Amino acid sequence: MRILHVDNHQHRKYGYIRVSWALKLYTGLIRAGHNVLAFSDRDVARFEAPLGIRELGKKKTNRRLLQTVDAFQPELIVFGHCDLIENDTFAEIRRRHPNILLAACNNDPLFVPRNAANIEKRCAIADAMFVSTGPNELQRFAGNRARLWHMPNPVDPSVEHADVSAIAGDDPALEADLLFCSNSRQHTERGQLVSQLREQLPQDFRFHTPGLFDQPTLWGLDYERKLARSKMGLNLNRQEGFQWYSSARIAQLAGNGLLVFTHAAAGFDDIFPPESLAYFDSEDTLQRQLLAFHQDDARRRHWAANCRAFFHREMNNTLFAQYIVEATTDSKFSHDYVWMR
Repeated sequence: MRILHVDNHQHRKYGYIRVSWALKLYTGLIRAGHNVLAFSDRDVARFEAPLGIRELGKKKTNRRLLQTVDAFQPELIVFGHCDLIENDTFAEIRRRHPNILLAACNNDPLFVPRNAANIEKRCAIADAMFVSTGPNELQRFAGNRARLWHMPNPVDPSVEHADVSAIAGDDPALEADLLFCSNSRQHTERGQLVSQLREQLPQDFRFHTPGLFDQPTLWGLDYERKLARSKMGLNLNRQEGFQWYSSARIAQLAGNGLLVFTHAAAGFDDIFPPESLAYFDSEDTLQRQLLAFHQDDARRRHWAANCRAFFHREMNNTLFAQYIVEATTDSKFSHDYVWMR
């Protein structure tokens, strides 16, 4: 299938890129056997704009997308957080090429008003809308053109290739007992929990928090290396309690074999097997579990290995991409996707 993938492909990062679900989707589509062309709206806007000022290149970017569609003749357009592309442009694509299907993907939380508005807007033009929050939360967007689907956070075996679960806790290669990376402070109070943990955990408990407390944020290879040298990871979302919603860090942590602690309110026990994710519902239960797993390294490695294997087997980016294609084209599912059971 010819697929045009419209998203931020980070060309102008020149290798210093963030771990991106969009890039995982792109490689997953290729691994699933499709002919995929990438269109990076932000990069095109800067390339086309006077003085490289992105906002000045917005109109030209929309025209370039139309030009690309006319030339490539895709059967399916999968688009993510490409805010520079207007709905009117997608409507013009439909007018010129009535048989093209449109699949919209959104990996941001519903509690951010701007993001919820973006989903609402894209539901008016897309054939299918895939959101990283669970189906119970998506009913507010029902009644538009798009059919609503949940999408998980995938791992890519070429990106999440480390396996900390195979390393003993006393190995000098491991420099952190617990890792939490963050640089986002809007719509959240999770920094308070991190501060309290820093104060209450034993002094010899190595809790590393890049991006917080005046520490530099890690990107690119620096972030990959940090994951590969940490035993356990905190999956703290900016807000908790939304069905199946998580930051993409859950896949980055678990896919590299870190034991992942995540809030029970998201209901991931609907999907994940026992002894994989470690759930907490309060600061006290989180602290107790952290210390228990820290003191029982065999148990830490067992749970982390289970979760890593589950992610790589059932939530890899090839299955993720093929699911999006099959759901959008109304095809019979080729796999028993765990989030669809």
